[in-house]
Amino acid sequence: MLPAVAVLVLAACSAGAGSPAPARQVSGQPPPCSANPPPEAPPLHPTTVTTIGQAYYCIFAHYYAGPVLDDRVLLAAAFAGFTQELDRLGMDQPDATMPALTGNRDSDWAAFAAVYQKVTGHLPASPAQRQELAAATMTAMVASLDNNHAQWSYPAPPPGDVPGDLGIMTSPAPPLADIAPQEALPPLFITAVLPGSPAASSGLRPGDIIVSVDGAPPFADGIISAGVMNLLTGPYPPPGRVTVQLQRPATGRTWTVTLTAALYQASPPPVSAKLLDGDIAYVQLPGFFPGAADQVLQAIAGLAPSAKLRGLILDLRGNGGGSPAEVSMLLGAFTHGTAYAYDCDVHGSCPATYTDSSVPLLHLRLVVLTDRNCFSACEAFSGAVKDLRLGTLVGTRTGGLVSAPAAPYLLDDASLIILPTKHELSADHELINGIGVAPDYYVPLTAYDLSTGHDPDIAKALTLLGG
Repeated sequence: MLPAVAVLVLAACSAGAGSPAPARQVSGQPPPCSANPPPEAPPLHPTTVTTIGQAYYCIFAHYYAGPVLDDRVLLAAAFAGFTQELDRLGMDQPDATMPALTGNRDSDWAAFAAVYQKVTGHLPASPAQRQELAAATMTAMVASLDNNHAQWSYPAPPPGDVPGDLGIMTSPAPPLADIAPQEALPPLFITAVLPGSPAASSGLRPGDIIVSVDGAPPFADGIISAGVMNLLTGPYPPPGRVTVQLQRPATGRTWTVTLTAALYQASPPPVSAKLLDGDIAYVQLPGFFPGAADQVLQAIAGLAPSAKLRGLILDLRGNGGGSPAEVSMLLGAFTHGTAYAYDCDVHGSCPATYTDSSVPLLHLRLVVLTDRNCFSACEAFSGAVKDLRLGTLVGTRTGGLVSAPAAPYLLDDASLIILPTKHELSADHELINGIGVAPDYYVPLTAYDLSTGHDPDIAKALTLLGG
């Protein structure tokens, strides 16, 4: 579900990220990208060569590796995306040949733009096809950064809405199925269903196994199907309808349902809490959204009058990340003024980020539940818990999508380019982006577990806490 959710998560990550001062515009360059997008997106416009140029210079000005980036890498990828889309549309042109590049950013951009304009100027293309060409060019250029927190979003997502989404999370998760398809093992099953979504309205539940999507199986020769994952995660052209065959392990029931993607309010689920074994607090945190740390601490305080708490199970499975400030605050309940992460620039300067000393210490033994759908800020928290020995991790390795806090920049077509301004290391100065945080106890959750309500992760946590 990341194509829809990732943009929301990244926007949340940017809440604590500082933005570098915009670069001064040089004559002949397109207008600079805006570092302060308005709360509501302006009217949408076609993506043009000027927009592509804006993104090109925006990367140099704001991406953490921009100062040392070779422009030829960006432009070669952009031109490859452009020509591949020309070929897909059956519009390839004899003049669509990459110009010679020298490594000078300004002259290379001028050469690229001249060829792009010459080729597109001769095309018998519709406005929709021209947009497809520009989008393919832009997407390929941003993808050449090979950074999982760098994205281009056209159009920018409406605040609070998930465009064209079915409302499910799956195992394997969409980003991992894309980045590491060899890791994914059958079956493909649902790990969470978002309230108010089309999937929730159709009665889908965690643990339901996806047998096929529009008649296609999720795995072919043991490899996860990118086509099936795209059908499940969108974005969907109208009417955005898919037919899914499901099997429920708890009952053995097999059935087929047709789901139609829809806009729905995607406010984060609230923190939930309860007592286990009478004196162990269990708190489920779905995301590090603004106010999340306060909600967790209030939930724990709400349980304390009922029992003398002797441990805390913090469930971060499926936590998509969010604000670094919330990570700092929640870690502050376990240690004060401790460096838990380092945000590095391209020259190796890595100032530390510290836990919040203003938060009262809980003095509780801690077990954190993790899985491969724990991303970004969730991984920063999990990595800190492990490195600083604040608690024990149970479950499976986190997702490995924790590049650094990212910030959005507005382009002239009303799209957003989202760029990490730093490169993050964990408390022991280790890289977890692309790798994830390994649990202390590997306890995978199966489709049958989810479907029947059995939770081996919680059972292991209770054992560790003496429950």
